[in-house]
Amino acid sequence: MNTYRKLTPEKRLFYRSLLSLVIPITIQNLITNAVNSADVLMLNYVGQSSMSAVSLANQYQFILGGFFFGITSGTTMLCSQYWGKKDMNSIQAVFGIALKIALAFTLIISLAAVSFPSLLMRIFTPDAELIAIGASYLRVIGISYVLTGFSQTYLSVLKSVERAATSTMISCTALFLNVFLNAVFIFGLLGAPKLGVIGVALATLIARIVEILLCFIDLFKGRIFKPDFSVLFGRHRLLFQDFLKYSIPALLNDCIWTFAFSTYSIILGHMNSDMVAASSVATTIRDLLTVVCYGLGSAGTVLLGKSLGEQRMDKAKEDASSLCRSTFAVSALTALVIIIVRKPVAGIFDLTPQAQDYLNFMLLVSSYYVIGQAMNTLTIAGIFRAGGNSRFGLICDIIVMWVISVPLGFICAFVLHLPPKVVYFILCLDEFWKIPVVWKYYRSGKWLNNITREYE
Repeated sequence: MNTYRKLTPEKRLFYRSLLSLVIPITIQNLITNAVNSADVLMLNYVGQSSMSAVSLANQYQFILGGFFFGITSGTTMLCSQYWGKKDMNSIQAVFGIALKIALAFTLIISLAAVSFPSLLMRIFTPDAELIAIGASYLRVIGISYVLTGFSQTYLSVLKSVERAATSTMISCTALFLNVFLNAVFIFGLLGAPKLGVIGVALATLIARIVEILLCFIDLFKGRIFKPDFSVLFGRHRLLFQDFLKYSIPALLNDCIWTFAFSTYSIILGHMNSDMVAASSVATTIRDLLTVVCYGLGSAGTVLLGKSLGEQRMDKAKEDASSLCRSTFAVSALTALVIIIVRKPVAGIFDLTPQAQDYLNFMLLVSSYYVIGQAMNTLTIAGIFRAGGNSRFGLICDIIVMWVISVPLGFICAFVLHLPPKVVYFILCLDEFWKIPVVWKYYRSGKWLNNITREYE
């Protein structure tokens, strides 16, 4: 409290604004990851094969998540800076551009998931049982991908104009419904049949339908802007050029990063099923415990973008430094929590003894991995993108993940035939290859840019 009182009024305002965004974003991320945890925990009662199959099938949702992160990053880059200028027409036009791109991409993935689910599963595993279970899941869940394209784009606009609380309310309503329906369809509650993995997919589909309806209601209430279809779906040549300039590197960066992580799953999936089960649980727990770190990054992007749009470069630089200190402190605390809870948490899941051993090791690795991941995410996907620089992260991840980590993982697993734990440890070095170059670029201040301009 004494430290807070010593802060300047402007710095106090920054931290209050930061908290007003971090808290709802963190709650949203926490509930999202809690839903994923609930899926894993409930499917654990169905069987390890079901849990592993859904984990692999959800790699396509993970790929879509990377796509959405890229599209919404580009949306946030432009919308947050135009929010600083209070240019609502440009914000609406950016939303329309992002929406058209998102719907086109998700339609392709959705059609593939519904039409060729077994073929998609064979990419990740040769196990016939896992392919059959995963295909039944994909055939239903794939329908929801298109709906997610609209909702995720709209929710990113809400966050960009500092309406994170509304975004969280919409997401949380859908996510709580998802958990409830998971229980209904997995355990056969309220007279419903026990549908297993198909029930999990059906629950998600229904929740997405509710989410998109809530988005439409908020949109047509005109609380951000009154929908003008000539603006929303019109041709905005300069804005479209800017969107491509800033979004495509972000989109490619996040897709490359996501595909690399999916490739890690391919490597682990072709080693043995125990590695797949342990990795799915470890990833879920790590994601659940790092929600505050990602909340800081998302909130920081909006606040820094707003300051840059207002031409307040010194304030943006000072606030970025505060974000770095806060994120490091939170990630270090997260690492400590993972160390403390790893053994009790591992005992919750009904895994084979070998999978339990893998999980315990993976959580130990995760305890320090989260620090590098949090700092790199803040700088690359938060601070740099606030100033419109998404190319740096693209180049960085191409080199680190596709020139170093993925080839090294394949060599260690399938050429050198190293033990699974060693392969996992080597794959988890990816964030630490980045740190020296990322920190050097951050210190240079080249990311401090105002990317807005006047449009006709």
